[in-house]
Amino acid sequence: MILVTGATGNAGGALVRTLAEEGADVRALVRRDVDLPAELAFGDLNDPDSVAGALDGVRGVFLLSGYDRMAETLAAIARAGVEHVVLLSASAAEAADVSNPISKYHVESEALVRESGVPWTILRPRTFMSNTLRWADQVKFGNVVRDSFPDVAVATVDPLDIAGVAAASFTGKEHDGQVYRLTGPEALRPADRVRILGAVLGRELRFEGFTDEEARARMLEQMPEAYAEAFIGFFGRGELDESAVLPTVEQVTGRPPRTFEQWAEANAEAFA
Repeated sequence: MILVTGATGNAGGALVRTLAEEGADVRALVRRDVDLPAELAFGDLNDPDSVAGALDGVRGVFLLSGYDRMAETLAAIARAGVEHVVLLSASAAEAADVSNPISKYHVESEALVRESGVPWTILRPRTFMSNTLRWADQVKFGNVVRDSFPDVAVATVDPLDIAGVAAASFTGKEHDGQVYRLTGPEALRPADRVRILGAVLGRELRFEGFTDEEARARMLEQMPEAYAEAFIGFFGRGELDESAVLPTVEQVTGRPPRTFEQWAEANAEAFA
């Protein structure tokens, strides 16, 4: 039995489907009743007792970073005899400045997993291809997509490839103690992704970039100032480079990572 936390998210949901397709027993930690190919366990990652209640018979746990009382959650996982934890971290754990809250919570979560006494694998994916879904309304109602950081190329990764690496990490001791940096097969700027998305949809879409000032103002409408400033630092000031294309997905899963075009074809309905 594998317990998947964050089971309604992009990576967790993809992992639930991947494990189910492989014939594994899957238990999904959820806050509400949802339609998933898994046994449901109701709980919250901020509540270690609710996680502990979902661990009966579990041999592996897919865990997210940054939740409250994570040391207690990991202690419960260790007491339950779980054999392996796969932590979904992020490239932010590699940033030089860990004074920003995003890098801080990933670095601290990784440290807690390493100290837990349970064999572990850490995943550090680059930006998810599924983040492109935030453009859906712009594409539905027009031909111009506006977004931040127009000059920043990122080797975005399909959540299905993150799930593939996570699923593989539960299968053998060779994944114990490994930190897997996950990318897609090409580094693309926002305008490149808009062009590819337009071609998949059979439309001519155009990209316009926000200035850093516009980007900051829009992020401040959606998140605390410290988080907005962290993203400005990562991508506006170049403190985090996600442009390198790495072979990790293929090395772990035996198949090349999916292209952005493949992701766009699979998710075209969301933009229609």
